[in-house]
Amino acid sequence: MKLAENLIQKLENRKLNNSLRKLPSFNNLVDFSSNDYIGFSKSESIFKLSHHYLIENDIIQNGATGSRLISGNHSLYQNAESFITQFHDTESALIFNSGYDANVGFFSAVPQRNDVILYDELSHASIRDGIVMSNAKSYKFNHNDFEDLERLILKFPDTNIYVVTETVFSMDGDSPNMEELVQLAEKHNCYLVVDEAHTLGVFGDKGEGLTQYLQLHNRIFARIMTFGKGLGCHGAAILGSQELKEYLVNFARSFIYTTGLSPHAVATILTAYQQLEIETETIEKLRQNIIFFNQQKKLLGLKPMFVHSKSSIQSAIIPGNENAKRLAQDLQDKGFDIKAILSPTVPEGQERLRFCIHSNNSEEEITQVLELLRDFVF
Repeated sequence: MKLAENLIQKLENRKLNNSLRKLPSFNNLVDFSSNDYIGFSKSESIFKLSHHYLIENDIIQNGATGSRLISGNHSLYQNAESFITQFHDTESALIFNSGYDANVGFFSAVPQRNDVILYDELSHASIRDGIVMSNAKSYKFNHNDFEDLERLILKFPDTNIYVVTETVFSMDGDSPNMEELVQLAEKHNCYLVVDEAHTLGVFGDKGEGLTQYLQLHNRIFARIMTFGKGLGCHGAAILGSQELKEYLVNFARSFIYTTGLSPHAVATILTAYQQLEIETETIEKLRQNIIFFNQQKKLLGLKPMFVHSKSSIQSAIIPGNENAKRLAQDLQDKGFDIKAILSPTVPEGQERLRFCIHSNNSEEEITQVLELLRDFVF
């Protein structure tokens, strides 16, 4: 059967707006687009160690065979969650199949009908989708604006309030003032929930994430750690109290009603975490590359077009879908994999080129791609 006419029209509108998404082809360009910040997705040692772990523990199994509550809770889960708990200095960790599943599971299950969720307006789609599924009322506050947040908090006295943010925002690469936010949440007895998808492997001596690096982690109700970025594999974990873990096991539908991850996937998570403890030089090289990128964009006069960021994500605002796509293609033609982020993913007029910095990018590559950007723009 043909696609319904109203759906065809939606596709046509995307084409007219130069915002039609297509799956990209594999390329051998210099990587400035992936979330593989410290190169773990291509780590030969992690690949081999994961395989050896399975062989040594006589785990010859391709799939989980069912949900974790039925037959899929193989022994590797306990080992991985125990290691993650220790690594992140928390009471418990519960592995989900993806960051999307973790956010949808948490926000659809934890906040209740008479509760309130206050979320940063630039929160990730997975957070917003989970909030839509919740019975709680929800309101967004201006991006990183804690005066606006407190104004909203004061509207709901004697209410369970969940305050939601990200430690690094995926499109802007910026961060909230976490110390100030923690103090505000404590002042009003709010439950603070932070998504640390883009800080794992990036912040801290061992890549433990921003809140732990700042020693704020024990003052936060829940942390969502996603493994598909800095850890280079797949899955996510929600960190928090043992009571929170027990609650999620009983009520988070994206956890309950899905087949578990395969033993190989969980072995890769465990091995990648173990590697974080010894890859301190790689993490430090990433940190130096971020500093160098920021220095170069300033030297080349590009700083005004970039969103302020001290993270691996650096975004140059190029208004207009057509302009952003054309400039991305120009850089790709010169050998650099730079992706354009278009509306409606970002607001109209905030289209951009999103540069992701990695530990294995050379200073020469960083300088060259920024010089090309300058030449193309000016």
